[in-house]
Amino acid sequence: MVTKRLIHEAGHRRKFLAIIDDTPECERAVLYAARRAAKTNSGVTLLFVIEPGDFQHWLGVEQVMRAEAMETAEATLAKHAAMARERCGTEVETVIREGVPVEQIHALIEEDQDIAILVLAAGASKEGPGPLVSSIAGRNAAFPIPVTVVPYNLSDEDIESLS
Repeated sequence: MVTKRLIHEAGHRRKFLAIIDDTPECERAVLYAARRAAKTNSGVTLLFVIEPGDFQHWLGVEQVMRAEAMETAEATLAKHAAMARERCGTEVETVIREGVPVEQIHALIEEDQDIAILVLAAGASKEGPGPLVSSIAGRNAAFPIPVTVVPYNLSDEDIESLS
């Protein structure tokens, strides 16, 4: 069952969801989402998913690694949010989750009924577009909202003209 989007009801407006990670291409997704949001009076949500480590038997190590991952997530989100605000004047909210990325993306989309478009960036490496973009092509990763995939090689001018 798909959760109804509330973007046309009073007090709600559409949000673009961009996924943030440590890949260089995610900046393209943020810029596209921010430009589209600015042109359509929408908002942007940036999601960083910390994938769980396998350190349960070393509690001290797990706590240190979680703290480091949280610091990295916060810094990465802050950098991308600042870029979206400065370059596009877009309202940005940030979310950090821990878990399997596709599962956390689905959960956030279900929880926030204003999220109407998922924006991902495709890498340009020989290995393929990246694990997240590859996973959306899989049978079990269908999303209840439209997905926009932004190619890594688009220039700022290309993104401006397409958004």
